[in-house]
Amino acid sequence: MIRLENLSFRYRAGKDPALRDVTCHIRPGELVGLLGRSGAGRSTLAATLNGTIPHLVRGDLTGRVRIDGEDIRSRRPRDLADRIGFVFQEFEAQLFSTTVPLEVAFGPENLGVHRAEIARRVERCLGMVRLSHLTHKAPSALSGGQKQRLALASVLALEPRILVLDEPTSDLDPAGRRELMDAIRSLRRAGDLTLLMIDPETDEMGWADRLVVLDGGRIAMDGSPAALWDRADELEALGVKGFTLATLARRLGVAERWPDAETAAEAIRRTGWRAAAGAAARLRAADSACGEGEILLEVEDLTHRYPDGTEALGGASCTIRRGEFVAILGQNGSGKTTLVKHLNGILTPTAGGIRLAGRSLRGQPTTALSRRVGLVFQNPDHQIFAERIWDEVGFGPRLQGLSESEVRQRVEEALEAVGLAGMGDMDPFILTKGSRQRVAVASTLATKPEVIILDEPTTGLDYRELRGMMALIQRLNAAGHTTIIITHAMDIAAAHARHVILMQGGRILRDGPTRDVFADEACIAQTGLTPPPIVQVGNRLGVPALTLDELVGALVCDAEVQRHRGAEAPKAPSPRPGTSDVGPGTAHA
Repeated sequence: MIRLENLSFRYRAGKDPALRDVTCHIRPGELVGLLGRSGAGRSTLAATLNGTIPHLVRGDLTGRVRIDGEDIRSRRPRDLADRIGFVFQEFEAQLFSTTVPLEVAFGPENLGVHRAEIARRVERCLGMVRLSHLTHKAPSALSGGQKQRLALASVLALEPRILVLDEPTSDLDPAGRRELMDAIRSLRRAGDLTLLMIDPETDEMGWADRLVVLDGGRIAMDGSPAALWDRADELEALGVKGFTLATLARRLGVAERWPDAETAAEAIRRTGWRAAAGAAARLRAADSACGEGEILLEVEDLTHRYPDGTEALGGASCTIRRGEFVAILGQNGSGKTTLVKHLNGILTPTAGGIRLAGRSLRGQPTTALSRRVGLVFQNPDHQIFAERIWDEVGFGPRLQGLSESEVRQRVEEALEAVGLAGMGDMDPFILTKGSRQRVAVASTLATKPEVIILDEPTTGLDYRELRGMMALIQRLNAAGHTTIIITHAMDIAAAHARHVILMQGGRILRDGPTRDVFADEACIAQTGLTPPPIVQVGNRLGVPALTLDELVGALVCDAEVQRHRGAEAPKAPSPRPGTSDVGPGTAHA
């Protein structure tokens, strides 16, 4: 269905080729996951399949691109729209209509599809992405995750034979991701849909037929998930996280492939591993300091209704203590972003109240609140506006009326903190998303707030950028900033946060230590979320572990079982310094 032969491409302003002699064949009905670090060439390769390259994005293209036997290099995207559906990484750029149904109907209308058939497709595709209840909304009024699902629905309505998805679930909660994957599976069962999907989450790609890893514009690895299962070091050297359960199996010396946490826990018990006596108590004792200290933020019966009547919050209450690292979790539309926008005065409560250090926020000017509570938006491009990084980061301090010498000191300190020292004269919009995210963090840091709130700080980042961003946030927390993150990445919340606020339908379902909340899988399941695989395995083994190191360190091997199996008991290797299940440590290719 797709044949790429010696494909190379250099962007018009680029010094080096973005693709280098790529040869890849994809069969009809095959699902191929495309992995790699930022800049590896994934999006560039995808854009050659529907004519975006070279017709809309100019550069030097050599080699051949064949779709179903036809050389398409002379075909423009509009010529291929009925065969190749494409959801871009910057999915908001695909949305422009005034209502949700019109957005989905636009493609079929331009293909001359009959009105009744268009109506059928709109209803079916909105149902597939869980947006049937939002037909009265404008696309611009949707949340990030809802916009991403709408972009997918608008492409699915074209009923293409090939579907190219560039990180299609980056803004989706785990429930939305599962439903989207189920929808894609149903499409594949119904016909010969060929799918190429760019995705940074290796653990979520175990059901793909093949995984292709790009590095420096070349294919570095190509094989089934089973073939790449135990090659974590090679994957991580290429900027791709290895399979979590494969890493656990290797650490325990178990040569098996586990499809899920249930199977992993059964195999671990069978091979002689069990929870060490007192392991659970020791892990909980390590959290004893959590929940202590001065209450900094108090939210009491907070209600918020938007002008269209939508109740986004309905009596939410929680407390956050000074110096805590808090993760707010929940499905898209559960009220997470609405909640944090009240904490620095962007939104005003319909009812209820908020106190910061014992003082009500009502009546306090937003300019004063922003000095104490800084918010980094989910999309850094929604708050970056200056043509130079220096002016962007210095805007807040200047707004506070500081002298130029004070502004200079604040900017230099903030850029140093985020690893952008010496880059003040650069245009922020030419940077990668991960670096733009750092610019947004620096602009918040420059105002020296007590509280830093980050809305989905790892969305769209590759594995290396993700680790760097979380290391930065952890340093800020260690330096004394009370830190709040909104995230769908459950492994990030488990590894870093020590306090979790779990939301559903505008209300707070759970509010407490991360270990306690993650141990309650039934409660988490009510929200459509799923604990990370390591947490699930630990829960089944009676170990409330939050990271790989914690789980391995809490297990001991029953030598009697090993002798019965005629094998010497394997010993769990000591964790490498500075490693966890969200960091690869030293990688060898």
